[in-house]
Amino acid sequence: MFEFITDEDERGQVGIGTLIVFIAMVLVAAIAAGVLINTAGYLQSKGSATGEEASAQVSNRINIVSAYGNVNSEKVDYVNLTVRQAAGADNINLTKSTIQWIGPDKATTLTYSSNSPGSLGENFTTESIKGSSADVLVNQSDRIKVIMYASGVSSNLGAGDEVQLTVTTQYGSKTTYWAQVPESLKDKNAVTL
Repeated sequence: MFEFITDEDERGQVGIGTLIVFIAMVLVAAIAAGVLINTAGYLQSKGSATGEEASAQVSNRINIVSAYGNVNSEKVDYVNLTVRQAAGADNINLTKSTIQWIGPDKATTLTYSSNSPGSLGENFTTESIKGSSADVLVNQSDRIKVIMYASGVSSNLGAGDEVQLTVTTQYGSKTTYWAQVPESLKDKNAVTL
């Protein structure tokens, strides 16, 4: 069953061959371990970044507190949203946000402009209601008014018209609000949407 090698020269050659095979196996195992450790580190950092991005999209949202329209000649010419941070949100810069307007006769994406409300066109502007900034929500108690000029987007909104507004923050989180004009605008200066 076992073969005994009695020649001393042959015994040394078998030992050296075994040593070479053993060293080769150790080197291959070390290289494989290094590759696995590098891959694991890369996947961990990639997973962490993806998790942070997903968390920011979910938590860094705005809440629309209220919406009202300015009535002029029985038409809504301005749509105003009062917004605040959602619970747990980081600072939200409204100048880097967009608003998708899907109205009765036009769909477009509004971007921020510092122009006065009368010259907005397909843009929106902001004003501070409560807080230190007119365009960045820093605390949950901050309130900012977002102003959109309806006739600059399409045409003034009439009684019963409906507009879907989707606000997308710089983090990619979205908040959708349906603004519906009441059925009667007679003798009104402003209406809740």
